[in-house]
Amino acid sequence: MDGGTLSEKLEEETKAPRMRPVQKSLCVLMVLMASLAFLYLHVWSPKPYSTVDLRHRPGRTPEQLLSDHLLVPEKKYAHIAFRIKEEILELLPKNSCKCEVEPSMNFPLQKQLFGHIYSLEFANAFSPSELPEINSRRKQEYRSYQQRSHSPSDQLLIVRANSPLEYPAQGVEVRPLQTILIPGLSLQAAERALYQVNLTATMGTFDVAAEVEGVKVEGEGGMQLIMSGSQLDNLNRQMQFVTYTNTLFHPNTADTVQFSTDEHHASFIIRIRHAPTPKLYNPGPSSRGASGEYDISALVTIATKTFLRYDKLRTLISSIRKFYPTVTIIIADDSETPEHVQGPHIEQYFMPFGKGWFAGRNLAISQVTTKYVLWVDDDFIFTHRTKVEKLVDVLEKTTLDLVGGAVREITSYTTTYRQQISVQAGGEDGDCLHIRQGYHHVIEGFPDCVVTDGVINFFLARTEKVLQVGFDPRLSRVAHLEFFIDGLGILHVGSCSDVVVDHASKLKLPWLKTDSEKQYAKFRYPNSSDNSLTTKQSFFYFKNRFKCMTGN
Repeated sequence: MDGGTLSEKLEEETKAPRMRPVQKSLCVLMVLMASLAFLYLHVWSPKPYSTVDLRHRPGRTPEQLLSDHLLVPEKKYAHIAFRIKEEILELLPKNSCKCEVEPSMNFPLQKQLFGHIYSLEFANAFSPSELPEINSRRKQEYRSYQQRSHSPSDQLLIVRANSPLEYPAQGVEVRPLQTILIPGLSLQAAERALYQVNLTATMGTFDVAAEVEGVKVEGEGGMQLIMSGSQLDNLNRQMQFVTYTNTLFHPNTADTVQFSTDEHHASFIIRIRHAPTPKLYNPGPSSRGASGEYDISALVTIATKTFLRYDKLRTLISSIRKFYPTVTIIIADDSETPEHVQGPHIEQYFMPFGKGWFAGRNLAISQVTTKYVLWVDDDFIFTHRTKVEKLVDVLEKTTLDLVGGAVREITSYTTTYRQQISVQAGGEDGDCLHIRQGYHHVIEGFPDCVVTDGVINFFLARTEKVLQVGFDPRLSRVAHLEFFIDGLGILHVGSCSDVVVDHASKLKLPWLKTDSEKQYAKFRYPNSSDNSLTTKQSFFYFKNRFKCMTGN
């Protein structure tokens, strides 16, 4: 029995070493499977993304014009007498402007000394029959521009008297060297014998457009204005006539105004700037066909950059013409021995050899005259799924500036290359750039479209916004996401997966490649000894002031 027991113990001791590696392997396998399951749930499972409404909505535009109600006061102040100061009232912006030449005295050599005086009416460029339609389109385009360019931060907000002082928190704006009424100034104080408020500026002067009975005003025409009186209503009525005139020219800055009474002090900003000049594109009377569909030829120009790959470029053009026979195609070409690509509605611009990818983008897009530009690579192929009208519809109906599509590789793999880009503030060493795959929101009304920060190399954009960001010409052969990094905070970017363009096959046996293809590969895919990657890193460090980057 003992022998048998010893034999069983030996057998158990012999089996134990065999069992431990098996158990260990099973544990490792289970941990691996659990990790993979977690990764799948995290990456591929549906995210609870919110839906955002980016459609145009009617809203007021911030305009600091002379309001009629200041001259016709509310009932609370109707009994208070005042005297209009015509010389100040004339300085204030009105609800209309006129291009009238001011009369002047005639004297010898007037034209030689001061130039020819003229006045032009631009509406005369159109015939009376076409002007109503032109005005209608211009009004529509301008309304769309205002809705895209203005934000809630432009709206006038008045800080009510948590302290005795009421004043505008934001939305007060004056053009350089011009005059405005300051809205929202008021004092809500307890009863006393004398009320007094002080205003101090650094880049302009104060005055009053009218003098209210019973209020003493000191410092008119200067940078400090003092108003006092024994009647609070009269003092508040006087403050409704306070004007600010910018005296130090700067096209885009702000003056911090100090507003005080007794022990209470407040500050508010008067923004000084030339209002941005609209850049409106006239799509013409045929921007919509009889069926109501968009006329792509009137709205869109297709731009591309080519280098040595004329076979692929011609394939691209042929595929475009199947669906859009009259759309303009602009080609930037920096090939060493350029070939002329001819055909209707084709513009080809030649560059110095090897000038580069982003330089070519700048050249091509600088020649676009339509409202939108569609960027494509020269090895893309249009199919029935490349519905540019869908991308146009997104930009026409939302506040987006740029919307990308999807690219289908020859392997039937389709990608949208959606990237989330953010910058984390750093110290003296610079900021941190973070890039992650993904998007922020689904767009209401467009279930296949999302809001993101960077998209694939197939996108439709508002021409003026792309020109505003530009492409750094020092990035020669390997670049793309750098454009969206430069556009962070400028471009409002979307991506739609239901507009797809095909990508020509990159699969080719090495011994079957032509000399042009070998030369192209040399430029397009630099080796580790090439300094282009180092150049990009140096740009990030110095130009963008980044110290590091993370991504996935």
